[in-house]
Amino acid sequence: MEPLLLPFRWVYRGLVYFANSPRTLITSYLLMIVVAGVIYGQVEHRSAADAVWWAVVTASTVGYGDISPTTWPGRALAALLISTMVLLVIPLITAHFASRLIVDDDAFEHVEQEELKNDVRRMRALLEELAARQGIALPELPPPPAPPDHATLVRQRLRGRRNRR
Repeated sequence: MEPLLLPFRWVYRGLVYFANSPRTLITSYLLMIVVAGVIYGQVEHRSAADAVWWAVVTASTVGYGDISPTTWPGRALAALLISTMVLLVIPLITAHFASRLIVDDDAFEHVEQEELKNDVRRMRALLEELAARQGIALPELPPPPAPPDHATLVRQRLRGRRNRR
């Protein structure tokens, strides 16, 4: 089952990379507009300005109607551009801005986590020293859990999504 999920994992990682990089997101949007405009200009025999205008209007899903494809390849390109924008690019842009707006102010930063770990170690050492002075045996601590592997994390996320429905 793992080999079947590999392409989806690559796509997911690529999308996460795009969503987390504003420069990459903007560059890919502009590249998509230019490429779609060039292809449209060739297929529909339009000027470069008209073709890029069509790509911007189509990608934004405004669709003024002043320029529209008349050939099947042009219509297929329009369908692909609209679908890509609506199903991929716009959600990625929205997710990027939402992730910047939704910040957990109570979340510990890495430095704070390290300080907490050091504090717990010092308290454990003091507790052991105090127990030794009093002649009390402390119970053995269980070994720390191993970090979960990627497959376990994916299963936990999927379970969490199912439980929220």
